[in-house]
Amino acid sequence: MLRLLVLVFLGGPVLAAEADGPVVPNFWDTRTRIEKPDLSWVRVVRVMTDDEFPPLHFAGPDGVPTGFAVELARAACEVLSVACTIQARRFDTLLPALEAGHGDVVAAGIAITASLREGFAVTAPFHRMPARFVVRREKAPDRLTPEVLAGRSIAVIAGSAHEAFLKAYFPETEAKPYANLIAAREALRAGEVDYLFGDGMSLALWLNGRVADDCCRFVGGPYLESRYFGEGVGFVLRKDDKVLRRAFDYALQRLWDNGTYAELYLRHFPVGFY
Repeated sequence: MLRLLVLVFLGGPVLAAEADGPVVPNFWDTRTRIEKPDLSWVRVVRVMTDDEFPPLHFAGPDGVPTGFAVELARAACEVLSVACTIQARRFDTLLPALEAGHGDVVAAGIAITASLREGFAVTAPFHRMPARFVVRREKAPDRLTPEVLAGRSIAVIAGSAHEAFLKAYFPETEAKPYANLIAAREALRAGEVDYLFGDGMSLALWLNGRVADDCCRFVGGPYLESRYFGEGVGFVLRKDDKVLRRAFDYALQRLWDNGTYAELYLRHFPVGFY
């Protein structure tokens, strides 16, 4: 049975709750309805993406761009009853190409920041990257509480937002910094640390892959403190394309309402990270 979770954090989280079964995040307030803008003047929407960041956006077996962000953009165009084209470009050229008018919408893993909002229009986020705890299966506690974590060694990437968050909110733990995620994962597998705390999406891909060899699993719930982990990812448009931005916000809400968002999410993230 699919469990849908609305994740709203108004203050600093102390300990996130673990959900039973798969969880699909909801970023839309169902009490607020967006009117569908008139797009009769739009002939085609040119969507630009990058093809090297799976599962958000990557080249499929036929070379055609696909992935969660790309398929969400395609579905949004269907909701809006407009034709859309998908073009892959190098990631660092996406925003300059958008600004130059070579495309209309960027569907890629570009983090929403204050500086991005200054130069571009951005929809509501459709994707966020929560932080998660991972533990070896044989060591997994029934519940993750501050008392359980106290005094435990926790692998983190040195200098990362996850390390800063851990020290700020879980000072009773022993943070063990590693140079990169691969080293931190291996430390957990080898039993050198009790837990690993890091990016939920990256960890979900690892847990679902062969390298992990079913060694470990998530424990506890997601952490989405925006001061540490950002506001997420949305569709990016030119600053003056206000009507098209509202249209894509409308489409995203409709895709949530009709279940398409959940279907695409579960297809691209078989091991959920919420």
